[in-house]
Amino acid sequence: MLCSLRILILGMLVLGPAGSVDIQVPDDPVVALFGRDAVLHCSFLPDTDFSLAELSLIWQLTDTKRVVHSFAGGQDQLADQGSGYANRTALFYDELPRGNVSLLLRQVQISDEGSFTCFVRVRDYSSAAVTLQVAASYSKPNLNLEPNKNLKPGDLVTVTCHTFHGYPEATVLWRDGQGNNITENVTTSQVANEEGRFDVQSVLRVVLEPNSTYSCLVRNPVLQQETHASVTITGQHLTFPAVALWVTVGLAVCILGLLGALAYVCRKKIRQSCKEEDENGGMEEQDENSEGPKTALQPLKSAENKEGNEQEID
Repeated sequence: MLCSLRILILGMLVLGPAGSVDIQVPDDPVVALFGRDAVLHCSFLPDTDFSLAELSLIWQLTDTKRVVHSFAGGQDQLADQGSGYANRTALFYDELPRGNVSLLLRQVQISDEGSFTCFVRVRDYSSAAVTLQVAASYSKPNLNLEPNKNLKPGDLVTVTCHTFHGYPEATVLWRDGQGNNITENVTTSQVANEEGRFDVQSVLRVVLEPNSTYSCLVRNPVLQQETHASVTITGQHLTFPAVALWVTVGLAVCILGLLGALAYVCRKKIRQSCKEEDENGGMEEQDENSEGPKTALQPLKSAENKEGNEQEID
C-alpha cells in the first residue's frame, strides 16, 4: 500500500490538475490565530455511487510539495508526512462520504503560513490551492517617558511605546491631544521572536507643550484590530512655556526699570520747578522794596530843585 501511495502521489504531481473532479475552495485566505486550530476548506460533489475506497486525497505545501496529510484506500497514509505536521493534522472522517475533504490543522504556527494544495482523485482527479494567513493579536501598548520628572514646556521628551507578540507586522500611529497625526517624528522597530511573532518598539521625540497628551495606536492589518495607550503630562512646572516665562521676566524687569527712571526724572523736574518758583518769588520781593524808596525820594529831589531856583532868584 505504501508503494502504491507513493506512485499515486508522484503521478498526481506530475500530471497536474487536469481531471473532471470539481473542487471547491475559498477564494479568500483562511485567517488562523496563532496557537489555535484552523480548517482548510476543500470539497467536491461525489457521485451517488461514490465509495471511500475510490478516494485518494493529498494535502501538500504548494511551493515545496511537502506532504502535509494523505488519505487512500479508506484510511490515512502518513508515512510520507512532513515531521512538522505529525499529530497536528486530521480529516473530517464522518463527512468524507459527502465530499468534505477539508483539513484540520492544529496549533497553528507562524511557519504554517502559506499556500496548501488539495489534490483529489475519484476515477478522475483535480486540485486547488488554499491560502493560510496566520495572525496574532498585539498586547496593549505600554508607554515610557524619558525624562519622567521635573518636566517643563520646551523640554525635549522621548515617549516610547512597547507592544508584544503580534503578527504580522503592526502599523503604528501616534496622535497628539488634538488628534493630529505626529507619526513623522517617530522611529519604529519590529523584531521577530523565536516563534516568529513581533515585538514592536516605537519612539516619539517631541518638544513638550503645556498639558500635553500623546497616544500610541497599534493596528493589526490582518485582524483589523486596534489597541492603544496614551499619556498626559501635567504639573505645576507646566504653567508657562519656558520661552514665555523668560520673556515675561525680562519684560517685568524692563518695565520696573522704566518706572524707576520715570519716577527719578519726575522727581528731579518737580524739585527744579520748586527751586525756580522760590527764586522768582525772592526777586519780586526785592523789586517791590527797590521801587518804594524811588517814589519817596522824588519829592525830595523836587524840593532841592525848588530851593536851588529860589537861590538863583535871590
